[in-house]
Amino acid sequence: MARTVTSWLFEYQKKVTTAERAVEAVRSGDRVWIHEGCATPELLVQALVKRARELRNVEINHMLTLGTADYTREEYEGHFRHNGLFLGGNVRTAIAEGRADYTPIFLHEIEELFSSGAMPLDVAFIQVSPPDEHGYVSLGVGIDCTLTAARCARFVIAEVNQEMPRTLGDTFLHISKISAIVETSHPLSELQSHPFSPLHRRIAENVASLVPNGATLQIGIGGIPDAVLSCLRDRKDLGIHSEMCTDGMIPLIEAGVITGERKTIHRGKVVAGFVLGTKKLFQFVHENPIFEFHPTSYTNDPFVIAQNEKMVAINSAIQIDLTGQVCADSIGTQPYSGFGGQTDFVRGAARSKGGKPIIALPSTCKDGKISRIAPVLDPGAGVVTSRADVHYVVTEHGIAYLHGKTLRQRAEALIAIADPKFRDGLYEFAARARYLEARPALVA
Repeated sequence: MARTVTSWLFEYQKKVTTAERAVEAVRSGDRVWIHEGCATPELLVQALVKRARELRNVEINHMLTLGTADYTREEYEGHFRHNGLFLGGNVRTAIAEGRADYTPIFLHEIEELFSSGAMPLDVAFIQVSPPDEHGYVSLGVGIDCTLTAARCARFVIAEVNQEMPRTLGDTFLHISKISAIVETSHPLSELQSHPFSPLHRRIAENVASLVPNGATLQIGIGGIPDAVLSCLRDRKDLGIHSEMCTDGMIPLIEAGVITGERKTIHRGKVVAGFVLGTKKLFQFVHENPIFEFHPTSYTNDPFVIAQNEKMVAINSAIQIDLTGQVCADSIGTQPYSGFGGQTDFVRGAARSKGGKPIIALPSTCKDGKISRIAPVLDPGAGVVTSRADVHYVVTEHGIAYLHGKTLRQRAEALIAIADPKFRDGLYEFAARARYLEARPALVA
């Protein structure tokens, strides 16, 4: 029998409480999931931290959150321990100092940890929209892994925020699935974009040359992705199937460049798992039928991604060696971010009809002092994307195509797009490693 408005509203009102009372559900030894990105329920996080002295060995799990992450501070060691599945700047110090953990994992496989019982969740902190007339809230700007986490957790605490947009797709949770409700009205956490540099623009122009009309894009956040989007204004009927959406997509949608009309699945829809951006983006996605949000286990499934013809996946890297191995989650032994969706989309795009997996990066770092195209990866650096998976590598100096190429051909192609001042050193290493023949000595 369907619930009446009266019945769910009565149930809703019974569950309304304060943040301080709601977080009393967390017990020592529990595992807590926190909604990530712009949906981080900071009010609930702060209330939990206030209980630190009462708790021992509470494990806190999430991907990138926007907020203070005070539970990782030194004084809370033994009370809380963070286990990050994708790291942001607010937890890196704790990881580096050994007070928190990092779990390398493909993004599309995280939810299986919850549903299989490999990582059972005791409590989920989520932030949602107000309920509709049927008693369903929307997870708004962050479906990601959190909808599944809420479905699997023993106890679900929802911050019901009047300013959370109502997004469409597989975004909804009935209030009967929520254990405690904290009513709020405040702006969401925002991630501001910064103007991209001339360097980013040169890289983006090379990337954009690989994007045909009618392509479906996966694109991230930062200077290079924003610059790429700015270079695509003359394209027609682009689509989006991505783990995330950013402010940079709005002008292309409004200009009729992103229409999704040539997509082979979810035609006419921008498919994503979450958004990272500003209030302008939050307002744009609110009840906007061009957007269709899904859990990450769907958006990032390589077999789903591959069904999009002309799938162009654009990802970044910290370092790449002369054989094509890509490090994207660590700086040497030190974890920096995570696997994210890079390998998911690289493999999905590789299997797409007419697809193109692209790794785009500046040729140098540290003000030009270090080549990102390296003879070998730094000791301890993690390989996120294997050399067999890599197809296109793009820098400001050009495009290297590696798929199906020999080690010699790879070295030649990557040296050609490295910064010119490092090319001789890279060539000399490649010759010593027998990737390339040694250059003949100059005759006096």
